[in-house]
Amino acid sequence: MKDKNFLDTVMDFEQQLESMQQQFRELKAVVAHTMEEHHALQLENHHLRTRLDELHKAVPETAAVDPVKLKKAAMDIGEGYDNLARLYHEGYHVCHVHFGSSRKGDDCLFCLSFLNKQN
Repeated sequence: MKDKNFLDTVMDFEQQLESMQQQFRELKAVVAHTMEEHHALQLENHHLRTRLDELHKAVPETAAVDPVKLKKAAMDIGEGYDNLARLYHEGYHVCHVHFGSSRKGDDCLFCLSFLNKQN
């Protein structure tokens, strides 16, 4: 009887090892996918920084500011704010924490703080 109990224990241990091996394979797949995504994002970030540097070099900092363009930019900011306020009133988050997800009818303090910012 002790041999049968020992054999059952060994078989249970084998099943546990197989289960852990499967979990380990799944974990390795997730890590590999995450590393690939991380690498892709690093490349994209590098390309965007390079492009941003090119744009900064193309526009001299001492260039005179055109008042018409400045007024148009201010109008664009107001239009963007209006769009965000409209989205918030339609029931979507506009805060950085939950941007784009549904508010489900409750007010969000992050959104309200963002929309009431005076800067």
